[in-house]
Order: sequence, then C-alpha cells, then structure tokens
Amino acid sequence: MYQYQIIPAEKAIKILRKTIAQLLDYCIKTNWGGYDPFDGLNSKIIRFLPFLDNRAGRLIIIQGMKRSPVNLRPLFLVPREQNPKGIALFISALVRLAKLHLDDDKKILKNLIEALVALKSPDKQYFCWGYNFKWQSRYFLSPKYEPNIISTSFAGNALLDAFDFYGDQYYLDMALSAGNFILNRLNIINNGHEICFSYTEQDNSQVHNANLVGASFLARLYCTTRQENLLHYSLSAARFSANRQNKDGSWFYGEEVSQKWIDNFHTGYNLCALLSINKYTGSSEFESHLRHGFQFYSSHFFREDGRPKYRHNRTYPIDIHCVAQSIITLVTLKQLCDDSINQALTVFSWTMAHMHDKQGYFYYQVFPCYKNKISYIRWSQAWMLLALVTLLEEISTTLDNLSHV
Repeated sequence: MYQYQIIPAEKAIKILRKTIAQLLDYCIKTNWGGYDPFDGLNSKIIRFLPFLDNRAGRLIIIQGMKRSPVNLRPLFLVPREQNPKGIALFISALVRLAKLHLDDDKKILKNLIEALVALKSPDKQYFCWGYNFKWQSRYFLSPKYEPNIISTSFAGNALLDAFDFYGDQYYLDMALSAGNFILNRLNIINNGHEICFSYTEQDNSQVHNANLVGASFLARLYCTTRQENLLHYSLSAARFSANRQNKDGSWFYGEEVSQKWIDNFHTGYNLCALLSINKYTGSSEFESHLRHGFQFYSSHFFREDGRPKYRHNRTYPIDIHCVAQSIITLVTLKQLCDDSINQALTVFSWTMAHMHDKQGYFYYQVFPCYKNKISYIRWSQAWMLLALVTLLEEISTTLDNLSHV
C-alpha cells in the first residue's frame, strides 16, 4: 500500500534514538522555550498600535504571523518563551524515556516539573494552565495565561506521569486540583445524562476534542483516586461527544455552524481520549465509536507515501502537529489494525526525509511548492518528541517481548 519501505525494527530503534537525542539537545539549548504559531499578540510593537486592538485586527496579526513562511517575530519583537502545554508534553516524554532507561538525568525532569508549576495561571484557586500568549478565537478573546481545559488537562496528565514515576503525593494533589478546576470553574452544558465542558471560563463552546481530552483526564484521575464524581463527569462528557459522532465515523471540530470541519490531529485527540476513557473507567461503552472513528481516520487522513493529510478532504499543508498526532494515534490504537505500527513507521520515514532539519528540530509545514521551516517549540518540537518516544517505546517493548518468547 505504501511507497516507502518499512524500516526494520532494529534500524528504526537506532534512528529513533539518534533523532530523539538530537531533538533533546536542541530543546535543552533553547531552554525548552521558543515561538508558537499563535503568539503574534505577544509583540512588543503591536501593543503601541491601538487601532489594531479589536477582533479583526487581532485575528489579522495572529493569522499573518502564523501563515507567513518568513518568521516575522524577531522583527515585531515577539519574545521566545516557555509554553505551559509544551512543558507538559516534554515532561510526559521524559518520564517515558526515563522508564526506558534512555535519559537518566532526573535533574532535567525535576526542573521541567518545577517550570510547569511556576507557569500555572496566576491568582487562581486551583492549579490550572493556559497559553503564554493572548489569543483571539472567532468567538472570544482569551487573555495571556487564561486557563483552558486543554492546557490544564495536558499539565494534569504530566503531573500524573510524574506521580506514577516518583510516587510523590504532591504531584497527585496538584493533578486533583486541576481536575477540580475543570469540574468547578468551567461552564458545563448539561443535557441530562450527557455534558459538555467549555474551553475556558469565559465561553460556552462545544468543542469535541477539548471536551474529550478533559473527560479522559478525569477518567485517569478516577482510576488513581477512585473518586466517584470523577467517573460520573468523565462518562457523561464522553457520551456528549460520542453521541455527536457523524455517521461516517468522523467528528466535526465543534457544534457551531462555523466549526463544521474535520481535521487530522483533533480527530486523533478524540480517538486517543475515548480509548483512555474506556481503559481508565473499565468501560466498553465507547468501543463501537472507537472502531468506527479509527476506520474513518486511517482511511481518510493518509497519502500512500506516508504523508498525513491536514483534513479528510485536503492534503495540504502537511503539518508537523498532524505528523506527531498521527504517530501517537496509530501506536495508541494499534489493537484496531494489524498494520498500524507499520503505518506509523511509514509516517516517521516520510517525516525524516521531508521535515527534519540537520540541527535536530522539525519544520512546521510543507506545501506543494515550499516549506515553512520555522521552529515552534510547543506545536512542533514538544509534540514530535512525545511522538518519537511513543513510537520508540512501542517498538522496544515489542522486540523485548519477542526476545523472551
């Protein structure tokens, strides 16, 4: 089916280890900080242009910097910063590497956990996290560090990873506080036996990946603590999004009329979250949704040569976030397809040939006639590190199991 030759497992492990080492070295040199596709409003120049301080102006600034293949941020004095969600992804990746005994520098991991704690949203009752930039959506303006369900869930999962690894109750307590933020501070749309969590405290959006990622985090908290309210909210939120799955197995991004698009990485979020909810709650309620959704995902989001498509009906841009989430999704849902790991290796092979820089980082996007080679710390490097470690962990475990047969 694929034009790229599948990499043998032993060779794949060797390449993955080298690539991970290069990417880690790059991220350490940047102090785990950098630019983000959506950080345009951090510009120190734009602050002095009040005529742009409106919804249309803010969207033009963000989208202009996001879409430009030339990095305009140095010109507009946008600072390089650590991103809370990016730091959380780095923590999860480093915990997995430590478990594989491939990164024994526990000081780096501890420092990243301290950085995550320091980046929590200020003046809040609970531990919660947002983005390190102000961002304008189509519907609302979110201030810098305004907590949201996505950043908080990823940070909470990173803390649970740290708790599982170190056994430190402090990490679990912070993760529980993050769960209570979701339950007590976000707006909840209640439809009887199903609910939907808002994205922030300031909106009433019904975004499926955000709702399911939050539900998945609550399910994991339930599995750790056995607090029944966490189970109730997790399953109720999962039902909301599962019941709105399209007949072909896909999901629209959200329930608003303007949110009726279907893309790669948000679909991957949904599938991984549903699998986690089944796993951590001991339920099989969403098994049919998983199978139907994965069938749509695997058949609509990949080209024959391994390129992950951005949307189900559109290939370009080839986005590094789609690459990373594709690898994670294919590995995580491997039980649904015998060829899933080979497909993940094909994606990895294509990406190394077309989106990997000799300095160790990964490019942002590929278009038919050019590449956007800007390095983004959260969107690109943090996600790719987690994806590479996920793939390495799977292949290493498989080989190890075979050696003991």
